[in-house]
Formats: sequence, C-alpha cells, structure tokens
Amino acid sequence: MKVKPLGDRVLVKPKLESEEIKGGIVIPDTAKEKPQEGVVKALGTGKIDDNGKKIEFNVKVGDKVLMPKYGGTEIKIDDEEYQIVREEDILGVIG
Repeated sequence: MKVKPLGDRVLVKPKLESEEIKGGIVIPDTAKEKPQEGVVKALGTGKIDDNGKKIEFNVKVGDKVLMPKYGGTEIKIDDEEYQIVREEDILGVIG
C-alpha cells in the first residue's frame, strides 16, 4: 500500500455498485448512491489520548465496515477509488 493514513484515520476500499439495469434502463453513475460498505485496507498511526497513551483501533485490515454516506475524503490510487475516514465515523463492522 502506497498510502499510510495518519492519526485515527482508516483507508477503506468502498464496495462499488455494479451497473444495474432495471426494466431495460441503464442507471448512470451520477444517479447511483454512494457506497456505504467497504473493506479496511490500511490503518493510521493511532489516536493519542490526553495522557499520551495510544488508543488501539477497533477495526483491523480486512474488516468489512459500514460507513456514512457522506463523509471522509475520497482519493484515487492507481485508478482505484478509496476513502479515508476517521475511525469514529465508521458505523460498524459487518459479520
């Protein structure tokens, strides 16, 4: 991985929606909803509390997670879409 998130940030690869055809109509990219599921690809350096102690992450690389629809920062690495979100913004771990 070429990107190492800093602090309590997590690099997530969103699960992209496949192009759906309903009733013979192709749904364009602009009409598709933002993905809310993704896979954790990298963890940041960790958050430090007021006493200088490092707080461990609740997620690990490979976890499938739920993210908010709007939040984080979208980036592109080697033509792949990723999203950097704070760990506190992750809504939950799937399965």
